[in-house]
Amino acid sequence: MISLENVTFGYDGRAPLLQDLTVTLGERRIGVIGSNGSGKSTFARLLNGLLTPTAGRVTVDGLDTRTHGRDVRRRVGFVFQNPDSQIVFPIVEEDLAFGLKPLKLPPAEQEARITEVLARYDLQAYRQHPSHALSGGQKQLLALSGVLVMRPEYLILDEPTTLLDLRNRTRVARAIRDLPQTVIAVTHDLDLLHDFDRVLVFDGGQLILDAAPPEALAHYRALMTGEGETA
Repeated sequence: MISLENVTFGYDGRAPLLQDLTVTLGERRIGVIGSNGSGKSTFARLLNGLLTPTAGRVTVDGLDTRTHGRDVRRRVGFVFQNPDSQIVFPIVEEDLAFGLKPLKLPPAEQEARITEVLARYDLQAYRQHPSHALSGGQKQLLALSGVLVMRPEYLILDEPTTLLDLRNRTRVARAIRDLPQTVIAVTHDLDLLHDFDRVLVFDGGQLILDAAPPEALAHYRALMTGEGETA
């Protein structure tokens, strides 16, 4: 379970990007929506210690992100919006192996994990393929695989479908639905969230609604079209 207690985050001399937030995340599928600058990306980065709060406390299964950052990041994987910023090695297999190095697994276990994740996303034929020559959808799946091969318990997805065409968006959405991990997805792709358990709506650095998808998405659409008011 991920918990935020009275969390505020901001930079010196600037207005806080997130203010006095208390929320517990325990459901299997949680969506996070809001306009640009609403605080949702800051929220996501607080969940695995990429950012630490200015005030308050973030814990993952009881581990404080300030004092147990390495352990937290092993539990909470983060997939960035642009896979090119996450794919670091020129060959697909090498990129997957890179993430496993800190785990110091036996070679047979490392090989088994790489083979399993490539098979899961139909990337077996691309094992020795140049990473950056993959299609957009394949790159997104490789970035996802690079996190999943480490077997985190939680997965944070930052705009996982934004850069994709319809075919690849559908493919990645299906992959997300099938994941066994707890998934927290920050997205503008509202269709992705219809079968989620819960959706958090951010605006002006605050969590303004925490509800089931039908209510949350309707509220957000009204807010964005000027037909609703911030709660």
